[in-house]
Amino acid sequence: MNPTRVLLAAFALASLGAIPARALDRPEVTFKVFQFPADKIPRIDGDAGDWDMVPDSYAVGSDQLIDDTGQHGRPDPGQFSLKVKVGWVKGLNQLFFLYQAEKGRWDFSSPGLPGDIFEVVVDGDASGGPLISRGRGDSRPQAGGSSGPALDPRISVDEAHWAIHGVQAQNYHIFTPAENKDWCVAWGSPTWVRELPYANAATRYGFKSGEAGKLTLEFWITPFDYAGPEGPQRAVESVLSENKIIGLSWAVIDFGDVPGDRHHFWNLSRHHTMYGDASQLCAFKLMPLEPQFLPAIGAQWSWKVVDMDRRLVAFKDLSVGQVASWKWDFGDGTTSTEQNPVHEYKRPGNGVVVLEVAGPAGTAHRSKVWDIQLK
Repeated sequence: MNPTRVLLAAFALASLGAIPARALDRPEVTFKVFQFPADKIPRIDGDAGDWDMVPDSYAVGSDQLIDDTGQHGRPDPGQFSLKVKVGWVKGLNQLFFLYQAEKGRWDFSSPGLPGDIFEVVVDGDASGGPLISRGRGDSRPQAGGSSGPALDPRISVDEAHWAIHGVQAQNYHIFTPAENKDWCVAWGSPTWVRELPYANAATRYGFKSGEAGKLTLEFWITPFDYAGPEGPQRAVESVLSENKIIGLSWAVIDFGDVPGDRHHFWNLSRHHTMYGDASQLCAFKLMPLEPQFLPAIGAQWSWKVVDMDRRLVAFKDLSVGQVASWKWDFGDGTTSTEQNPVHEYKRPGNGVVVLEVAGPAGTAHRSKVWDIQLK
């Protein structure tokens, strides 16, 4: 095997979490990600109405932004205000964002990078570590004139870039707004992550570049534990689940209120270099449904074939509300009152399995038709 490929494979393993993750930034605070009910997924159209159900306790404002270099200070509320809400839907590996900002002057006239940008970095499994080649050994000059660590002479700069940049955590430079160009730069080697079916965005605003106004941006992205430059064929989506902690942060790159002003760089993380190091991201928790979206009692369950030859199936209760009793009808003439039974079927085939739960609020049923097929 090519020795270079061996080293690149080691890089990939490290980026996928083979090394222990460092602690996330701002350990004193855990930000919250709102869980949308499955029948209330926000439509990506630039209309913030779908987000009215999200409590203000989920909002992250411009008062949370700082500049750790000491060059720009905090945002002036009279010139710039920002509110961001983040959401998710159980069963989907997608993060939804609502960005609402007002500015005294917006700058988006350039066809390139100079201009107002909302930069988002996500590490879906919170494995941490560098996500740009600079952190893995790239001695080329970087932003600000600095250079990264010395590169192993057996690995070219380009190989290091393709092996690491944006692979285990992703960075999105989102144009606010994007006019006559793609909605963002997926900074790194897997540029395909910004396109459907992995992302989408919509913006509403009524001002021209150089004018004041309010901008509403809605978008969703798919975080990946592995997203290679070759495309989605080997990609591994980050699995999102209730109470999981993910690494997430953002920065506002603001080109000032007067043409020619030095641009501002404000961060949610306390390190502006979070753009290239996932260990400097903040902790965000994927929250359960808010109580008002839960039924008083509701039956739900899952199943897994433990041993196909023995037709052994494990059932798991996922009901919500205060449940006092369970009754399973396995569809073969047998029942169980266990919460999480394991059942052995005597014959092949499929059928209807029903769970009935009962509690102070009443009863609820959930059946699955022909889901469990046994040979």
